[in-house]
Amino acid sequence: MRFARREDLGLTPAEFAILRRLDSPWKIQDFLEHRVSQNHELTGDTALSVREVLRARHAHCIEGAMLAACALWIHGEPPLLLYLSAVRDFDHAITLFRRHGCWGAISKTNHAPLRFRDPIYRSLRELAMSYFHEYTNRRGQKTLRKYSCAFDLRRIDPKLWVTNPRNCWPVTERVLDARHYPLISRKQERALRVSGAFVRKSFDQPQYPHPGKQS
Repeated sequence: MRFARREDLGLTPAEFAILRRLDSPWKIQDFLEHRVSQNHELTGDTALSVREVLRARHAHCIEGAMLAACALWIHGEPPLLLYLSAVRDFDHAITLFRRHGCWGAISKTNHAPLRFRDPIYRSLRELAMSYFHEYTNRRGQKTLRKYSCAFDLRRIDPKLWVTNPRNCWPVTERVLDARHYPLISRKQERALRVSGAFVRKSFDQPQYPHPGKQS
């Protein structure tokens, strides 16, 4: 199914209308950045469906990725996710799209370095590698190690990730279990330079500060 209809997704007319207006990757990214705040998971870990993100108006990476994928699907583009795996750090999920044979990415994150990628990358490896230098933990260690194959959400019933009123853990597990490919070798890993304090500070500027950390 190329175009997802409202009836296929199980969304209400109002919910579908919001996503219908997001008719380009750029509009989707703007919506995630400016209309959807950061889900700080104040009451515990979550994996919110598209409907729950629209209701709560907050999301973390894979929740935003599923919303972006759903919006793309409505407009005839495949709902593809890519998973970035890290060590000593948080993993990250992005939504893929293609223009003129090249890959780009929509990304929901609270920090600037891991956001949108323009469609200029010839392969998924190139795209994943574009996140490598900025993908650091608080110690300045570069932590990105693997990237997944493109995971097509059309393989999963929309009831499980579009309208599910509960956490979508089975969906996130399917994405996590997709085949992964290494980005660097062990020898390269041992030679990585730790980012200095100035660089770490420039990366650590959240758009939506954690409520418990505000002065």
